[in-house]
Amino acid sequence: MSGLTGKVTIVTGASKGIGAGIAKAFGSAGASVVVNYAADRHSADRVVAEIVSKGGEAISVQADVSKGADVNRLFIETKRSFRKLDVLVNNAGVYRFEPVDAVTESEFHREFNTNVLGALLTIQEALKYFGPGGGNVINVSSIASTNPTPNSAVYAATKGAIDSLTLELSRELGVHGIRVNAIAPGGTASEGLAMAGILGSELEKQVIDLTPLGRLGTPEDIARVAVFLASDDASWLTGERISASGGWR
Repeated sequence: MSGLTGKVTIVTGASKGIGAGIAKAFGSAGASVVVNYAADRHSADRVVAEIVSKGGEAISVQADVSKGADVNRLFIETKRSFRKLDVLVNNAGVYRFEPVDAVTESEFHREFNTNVLGALLTIQEALKYFGPGGGNVINVSSIASTNPTPNSAVYAATKGAIDSLTLELSRELGVHGIRVNAIAPGGTASEGLAMAGILGSELEKQVIDLTPLGRLGTPEDIARVAVFLASDDASWLTGERISASGGWR
Protein backbone atom coordinates (compact mmCIF):
# COMPACT_ATOMS: atom_id res chain seq x y z
CA MET A 1 0.00 0.00 0.00
CA SER A 2 1.29 3.46 -0.87
CA GLY A 3 2.16 5.68 2.05
CA LEU A 4 1.06 9.24 2.70
CA THR A 5 4.48 10.88 2.88
CA GLY A 6 4.28 14.55 1.97
CA LYS A 7 0.50 14.77 2.34
CA VAL A 8 -1.19 17.16 4.76
CA THR A 9 -4.39 16.00 6.42
CA ILE A 10 -7.05 17.53 8.62
CA VAL A 11 -8.94 15.04 10.78
CA THR A 12 -11.95 16.54 12.53
CA GLY A 13 -13.07 15.23 15.88
CA ALA A 14 -9.68 13.59 16.35
CA SER A 15 -9.08 13.88 20.09
CA LYS A 16 -10.41 10.39 20.78
CA GLY A 17 -12.03 7.29 19.33
CA ILE A 18 -12.10 6.69 15.59
CA GLY A 19 -10.79 10.17 14.83
CA ALA A 20 -7.74 9.68 17.05
CA GLY A 21 -7.12 6.29 15.47
CA ILE A 22 -7.24 7.81 11.99
CA ALA A 23 -4.97 10.71 12.95
CA LYS A 24 -2.34 8.38 14.43
CA ALA A 25 -2.49 6.03 11.44
CA PHE A 26 -2.02 8.93 9.04
CA GLY A 27 0.96 10.12 11.06
CA SER A 28 2.49 6.64 10.94
CA ALA A 29 1.95 6.56 7.16
CA GLY A 30 3.95 9.77 6.75
CA ALA A 31 1.29 12.47 6.59
CA SER A 32 1.43 15.74 8.47
CA VAL A 33 -1.72 15.77 10.59
CA VAL A 34 -3.96 18.50 11.97
CA VAL A 35 -5.76 17.03 14.98
CA ASN A 36 -9.00 18.96 15.31
CA TYR A 37 -10.97 18.98 18.54
CA ALA A 38 -14.01 20.85 19.86
CA ALA A 39 -13.36 20.86 23.61
CA ASP A 40 -10.90 18.20 24.81
CA ARG A 41 -7.55 19.87 24.28
CA HIS A 42 -5.73 17.50 26.63
CA SER A 43 -6.72 14.43 24.61
CA ALA A 44 -5.95 16.16 21.30
CA ASP A 45 -2.50 17.15 22.52
CA ARG A 46 -1.92 13.56 23.63
CA VAL A 47 -2.69 12.36 20.09
CA VAL A 48 -0.26 14.95 18.72
CA ALA A 49 2.43 13.87 21.18
CA GLU A 50 2.07 10.24 20.15
CA ILE A 51 2.40 11.11 16.45
CA VAL A 52 5.44 13.31 17.09
CA SER A 53 7.08 10.69 19.34
CA LYS A 54 7.10 8.32 16.37
CA GLY A 55 8.77 10.85 14.09
CA GLY A 56 5.64 12.38 12.56
CA GLU A 57 4.40 15.94 12.27
CA ALA A 58 1.18 17.07 13.92
CA ILE A 59 -0.55 20.00 15.56
CA SER A 60 -3.85 20.34 17.41
CA VAL A 61 -6.38 23.03 16.51
CA GLN A 62 -9.58 23.78 18.40
CA ALA A 63 -12.62 24.40 16.20
CA ASP A 64 -16.33 23.69 16.41
CA VAL A 65 -17.02 22.46 12.87
CA SER A 66 -20.64 23.61 13.07
CA LYS A 67 -19.45 27.24 13.16
CA GLY A 68 -18.15 28.86 10.00
CA ALA A 69 -15.70 31.17 11.77
CA ASP A 70 -14.13 28.23 13.60
CA VAL A 71 -13.81 26.25 10.39
CA ASN A 72 -12.14 29.20 8.68
CA ARG A 73 -9.61 29.44 11.52
CA LEU A 74 -8.93 25.68 11.38
CA PHE A 75 -7.87 25.94 7.75
CA ILE A 76 -5.85 29.10 8.28
CA GLU A 77 -3.89 27.35 11.04
CA THR A 78 -3.37 24.35 8.78
CA LYS A 79 -1.88 26.43 6.00
CA ARG A 80 0.22 28.46 8.42
CA SER A 81 1.79 25.28 9.80
CA PHE A 82 1.99 23.04 6.74
CA ARG A 83 1.48 25.39 3.75
CA LYS A 84 -1.05 23.19 1.94
CA LEU A 85 -3.88 20.64 2.26
CA ASP A 86 -4.28 17.28 0.55
CA VAL A 87 -6.82 15.29 2.58
CA LEU A 88 -9.84 16.19 4.70
CA VAL A 89 -11.31 13.53 6.99
CA ASN A 90 -14.75 14.50 8.31
CA ASN A 91 -15.03 12.46 11.47
CA ALA A 92 -16.52 14.91 13.98
CA GLY A 93 -19.91 13.71 15.12
CA VAL A 94 -22.32 13.70 18.03
CA TYR A 95 -25.26 11.49 18.88
CA ARG A 96 -27.88 10.67 21.46
CA PHE A 97 -29.88 7.47 21.39
CA GLU A 98 -33.45 8.05 22.57
CA PRO A 99 -37.01 7.22 21.52
CA VAL A 100 -38.40 9.41 18.76
CA ASP A 101 -41.00 10.93 21.07
CA ALA A 102 -38.18 12.24 23.27
CA VAL A 103 -36.32 14.04 20.48
CA THR A 104 -36.24 17.82 20.92
CA GLU A 105 -35.64 20.55 18.37
CA SER A 106 -32.40 21.45 20.09
CA GLU A 107 -31.11 17.86 19.91
CA PHE A 108 -32.10 17.58 16.25
CA HIS A 109 -30.15 20.73 15.41
CA ARG A 110 -27.19 19.75 17.59
CA GLU A 111 -26.70 16.51 15.68
CA PHE A 112 -27.40 17.88 12.21
CA ASN A 113 -25.27 20.98 12.81
CA THR A 114 -22.21 18.96 13.74
CA ASN A 115 -22.65 15.81 11.68
CA VAL A 116 -23.95 17.31 8.42
CA LEU A 117 -23.47 21.08 8.37
CA GLY A 118 -20.00 20.56 9.85
CA ALA A 119 -19.02 18.29 6.97
CA LEU A 120 -20.43 20.73 4.43
CA LEU A 121 -18.63 23.73 5.95
CA THR A 122 -15.27 21.95 6.08
CA ILE A 123 -15.61 20.71 2.51
CA GLN A 124 -16.48 24.22 1.31
CA GLU A 125 -13.36 25.54 3.00
CA ALA A 126 -11.17 22.68 1.75
CA LEU A 127 -12.02 23.60 -1.83
CA LYS A 128 -10.14 26.86 -1.28
CA TYR A 129 -7.02 25.04 -0.08
CA PHE A 130 -6.70 21.94 -2.25
CA GLY A 131 -4.00 22.39 -4.86
CA PRO A 132 -4.28 22.28 -8.65
CA GLY A 133 -3.85 18.51 -8.56
CA GLY A 134 -7.11 18.07 -6.67
CA GLY A 135 -7.79 16.71 -3.21
CA ASN A 136 -9.35 13.96 -1.18
CA VAL A 137 -12.35 14.01 1.17
CA ILE A 138 -13.18 11.07 3.42
CA ASN A 139 -16.48 11.27 5.29
CA VAL A 140 -17.13 9.04 8.28
CA SER A 141 -20.66 7.69 7.96
CA SER A 142 -22.10 4.71 9.86
CA ILE A 143 -23.89 1.48 9.09
CA ALA A 144 -26.74 3.18 10.97
CA SER A 145 -27.48 5.10 7.77
CA THR A 146 -28.87 1.93 6.17
CA ASN A 147 -29.41 -0.38 9.15
CA PRO A 148 -30.32 1.79 12.14
CA THR A 149 -30.80 0.43 15.62
CA PRO A 150 -33.89 1.47 17.59
CA ASN A 151 -33.76 4.92 19.23
CA SER A 152 -31.28 6.33 16.70
CA ALA A 153 -33.67 8.23 14.41
CA VAL A 154 -31.80 11.54 14.31
CA TYR A 155 -28.30 10.08 14.26
CA ALA A 156 -29.21 7.61 11.50
CA ALA A 157 -30.74 10.45 9.49
CA THR A 158 -27.55 12.50 9.76
CA LYS A 159 -25.50 9.60 8.46
CA GLY A 160 -27.94 9.04 5.61
CA ALA A 161 -27.34 12.66 4.71
CA ILE A 162 -23.59 12.06 4.77
CA ASP A 163 -23.98 9.15 2.34
CA SER A 164 -25.97 11.34 -0.05
CA LEU A 165 -23.53 14.22 0.32
CA THR A 166 -20.64 11.89 -0.47
CA LEU A 167 -22.20 10.58 -3.67
CA GLU A 168 -23.36 13.98 -4.92
CA LEU A 169 -20.04 15.71 -4.25
CA SER A 170 -18.09 12.90 -5.90
CA ARG A 171 -19.98 13.74 -9.09
CA GLU A 172 -19.80 17.48 -8.66
CA LEU A 173 -16.11 17.69 -7.73
CA GLY A 174 -14.59 14.88 -9.79
CA VAL A 175 -13.92 17.27 -12.66
CA HIS A 176 -11.56 19.13 -10.32
CA GLY A 177 -9.64 15.97 -9.41
CA ILE A 178 -11.24 15.79 -5.97
CA ARG A 179 -12.22 12.35 -4.72
CA VAL A 180 -15.00 11.99 -2.14
CA ASN A 181 -15.62 8.70 -0.34
CA ALA A 182 -17.22 7.52 2.89
CA ILE A 183 -16.42 4.91 5.50
CA ALA A 184 -19.34 3.36 7.38
CA PRO A 185 -18.11 1.82 10.64
CA GLY A 186 -20.10 -0.77 12.50
CA GLY A 187 -19.98 -1.15 16.26
CA THR A 188 -16.57 0.18 17.27
CA ALA A 189 -15.04 0.08 20.73
CA SER A 190 -14.25 3.69 21.61
CA GLU A 191 -14.52 6.30 24.34
CA GLY A 192 -17.85 7.35 22.87
CA LEU A 193 -19.41 3.93 23.38
CA ALA A 194 -17.95 3.78 26.87
CA MET A 195 -19.39 7.19 27.78
CA ALA A 196 -22.76 6.13 26.39
CA GLY A 197 -22.71 3.07 28.64
CA ILE A 198 -22.81 0.68 25.71
CA LEU A 199 -19.54 -1.16 26.41
CA GLY A 200 -20.28 -4.06 28.70
CA SER A 201 -24.03 -3.70 28.21
CA GLU A 202 -26.65 -5.97 26.68
CA LEU A 203 -26.61 -3.73 23.60
CA GLU A 204 -22.91 -4.45 23.08
CA LYS A 205 -23.69 -8.17 23.16
CA GLN A 206 -26.46 -7.69 20.60
CA VAL A 207 -24.13 -5.77 18.29
CA ILE A 208 -21.47 -8.48 18.52
CA ASP A 209 -24.09 -11.15 17.85
CA LEU A 210 -25.08 -9.29 14.67
CA THR A 211 -21.47 -8.97 13.50
CA PRO A 212 -20.29 -11.98 11.46
CA LEU A 213 -16.69 -11.57 12.63
CA GLY A 214 -17.92 -11.81 16.21
CA ARG A 215 -16.39 -8.74 17.84
CA LEU A 216 -16.56 -4.98 18.00
CA GLY A 217 -14.31 -3.08 15.65
CA THR A 218 -11.43 -0.92 16.83
CA PRO A 219 -10.41 2.59 15.76
CA GLU A 220 -7.40 0.96 14.12
CA ASP A 221 -9.69 -1.18 11.94
CA ILE A 222 -11.35 1.96 10.60
CA ALA A 223 -8.08 3.86 10.32
CA ARG A 224 -6.56 1.32 7.94
CA VAL A 225 -9.45 1.86 5.53
CA ALA A 226 -9.01 5.63 5.78
CA VAL A 227 -5.28 5.38 5.03
CA PHE A 228 -6.08 3.32 1.93
CA LEU A 229 -8.68 5.83 0.70
CA ALA A 230 -6.22 8.69 1.24
CA SER A 231 -3.45 6.93 -0.66
CA ASP A 232 -2.71 6.83 -4.36
CA ASP A 233 -3.70 3.16 -4.31
CA ALA A 234 -7.32 4.39 -4.18
CA SER A 235 -6.89 6.93 -6.98
CA TRP A 236 -9.71 5.34 -9.04
CA LEU A 237 -12.21 5.34 -6.18
CA THR A 238 -14.74 8.09 -5.65
CA GLY A 239 -18.36 8.16 -4.56
CA GLU A 240 -17.87 4.91 -2.63
CA ARG A 241 -19.28 4.01 0.77
CA ILE A 242 -17.13 1.30 2.31
CA SER A 243 -18.66 -0.62 5.22
CA ALA A 244 -15.96 -1.24 7.82
CA SER A 245 -18.25 -3.27 10.02
CA GLY A 246 -17.01 -6.83 10.40
CA GLY A 247 -19.74 -7.89 7.97
CA TRP A 248 -22.68 -6.31 9.81
CA ARG A 249 -25.08 -4.89 7.24
